[in-house]
Amino acid sequence: MERDKITIYCDGGSRGNPGPAAIGVFIPQFPKEYSKYLGEATNNEAEYQAVIFALKKIKQLIGKAKAKKESIEVRMDSELVVNQLNGNYKIKEKNLIPFFIEIWNLKQDFGEVKFIQIPREENQRADKLVNRELNSQSKLFL
Repeated sequence: MERDKITIYCDGGSRGNPGPAAIGVFIPQFPKEYSKYLGEATNNEAEYQAVIFALKKIKQLIGKAKAKKESIEVRMDSELVVNQLNGNYKIKEKNLIPFFIEIWNLKQDFGEVKFIQIPREENQRADKLVNRELNSQSKLFL
């Protein structure tokens, strides 16, 4: 049986590492875009939190029953996070393990979840959401 496929573009970033951080998520099929300020985090923590946010948001948008039948393709430009989520790299930063476990558990709600690394140029929309969020937050503290 052919599954429907939902593509999600995710990005997370921080200014300083760690520093003020935000996530950006773009879901072209709906089309929906989201950004969220995280506070203090590392780049990698922000990348992981973008995936967590995206998977939770998709489940909320389509419902639990439909999620079980869906194939999700998470596209992001973080080589490290994609390879860790695909089991190709070990997680050496202990602070990332809880995020990995949360994503692993969220994956169980879907028919299939793939993590694909894409070039930065293909992830510009999610990246713009991150930067827009960080810029709007920095103005609050001026």
